[in-house]
Amino acid sequence: MTEDELVAAIRARVASVPAGRLLVGIGDDAAVWQPSRSNRSVITTDALVEGVHFTRDAMSAYDAGWRALASNLSDVAAMGARPVLATIALGFPAGTDPGWLLDCYDGIAALATQAGCAIAGGDLTRAPAITFAITVVGEVRASNLKRRNGARPGDVLALTGPLGASRAGLLLAVDRPDLAADPDLAGVLAAYRTPRPRLREGAWLGASRHVRAMMDTSDGLSTDLARLCAASGTGACLEDVPVAEGARRVAARSGDDPAAWALDGGEDFELLISVAKRGFGHLARRFRARFGGELVPIGRMTAGPGVRRADGTPVPSAGWDHLRGATQKERDSGRAP
Repeated sequence: MTEDELVAAIRARVASVPAGRLLVGIGDDAAVWQPSRSNRSVITTDALVEGVHFTRDAMSAYDAGWRALASNLSDVAAMGARPVLATIALGFPAGTDPGWLLDCYDGIAALATQAGCAIAGGDLTRAPAITFAITVVGEVRASNLKRRNGARPGDVLALTGPLGASRAGLLLAVDRPDLAADPDLAGVLAAYRTPRPRLREGAWLGASRHVRAMMDTSDGLSTDLARLCAASGTGACLEDVPVAEGARRVAARSGDDPAAWALDGGEDFELLISVAKRGFGHLARRFRARFGGELVPIGRMTAGPGVRRADGTPVPSAGWDHLRGATQKERDSGRAP
């Protein structure tokens, strides 16, 4: 298949994705987009590399494409924005099956359609490994934009859901295929392979004046909470780390610690928020009524620096670090993915 034939096939794969205000898409030298006059643009870029962020043994091509886009959409959700367009640069080794690449775009198109995110174009190039470099543009009202730097001492820390399911799914996909066939554990595999970015929740929370800071937990709660504190010039008291039930079930059969997965595992794509104390109860009730899930309180922001447990014990930042690689605990145990 030639490059032009592959581009034409990709274009057909994403033709059903809503175009929105995309005036010129795949096929020209550049895309043309009509921006909204009333919103601010939110722009994020993420790269996923085979052997670093995923392996073909652990997921299908469809899942790899879905997951690549999901990581970007989660960043948009964390700003209180909604995605409007994406560009995708895809690198692949010589001899890669074109069918595998097109299946990737099926996954990308499926999630983009759900998110209302137009696929504006991108690039194809030869590379040593499968590499996705995706840029997503989102839009948000200036009054609804949320950042990491707005938390204040006394705020309630909360999550949009429990953690650890994705790390449990990674274990099943890579190390314990004997457990992966259990239908009761399908949810954790889905959390790892086809995660759901919290777009609706992020936009809704962004509209609340009680929410002062927000970010996603893609690199692990221990690492991302430390980043939120650093950006806000505060500390945090971590009183509870909610663990996904699926992660508990997997850990019970594998002998692992689900609490460690929830604290350091990452890639759950839940949102971490800092909420004014006086408004948290009302916000949590409205969240439950709107989304059918719990806004889970996990602690509070403090004036003193650093992240600590309720008993004063420091919480080390042991999540994903792109320069260090695996989590410190995984490297120490020889179980880095």
